[in-house]
Amino acid sequence: MSAVLENKLGNILYTDDYIGSLVGITATECYGVVGMASQKVSDGIVELLGKDNLKRGVKIHTDDSHSLRIDLFIIVQHGISIVASANSIMSTVKYSIERATGLTVREVNVIVSGIRVQK
Repeated sequence: MSAVLENKLGNILYTDDYIGSLVGITATECYGVVGMASQKVSDGIVELLGKDNLKRGVKIHTDDSHSLRIDLFIIVQHGISIVASANSIMSTVKYSIERATGLTVREVNVIVSGIRVQK
């Protein structure tokens, strides 16, 4: 489902792919995030996504008022405060999407799908 921003001149339609890519780029720039995760439902394996597929780690939900609920599936670095990192991601993503699109972000949910340990 796409999000629509209505104004007196017409409508702007944002696809889920565009919003997902923007969210993925923003999230991976946050402290402690190693990358976005994609879950293969068939076997429960978590996959670290490359820069070209960041939107696969994001789910966008649009309601009737065209406000967004965003679900992020991330992989974090071992040893960081997950609470602090998640709070930072939530506020950064909300601000970035609202500023770039003019849409209202109602909710940002961070799902930690994995942790990366350095050897």
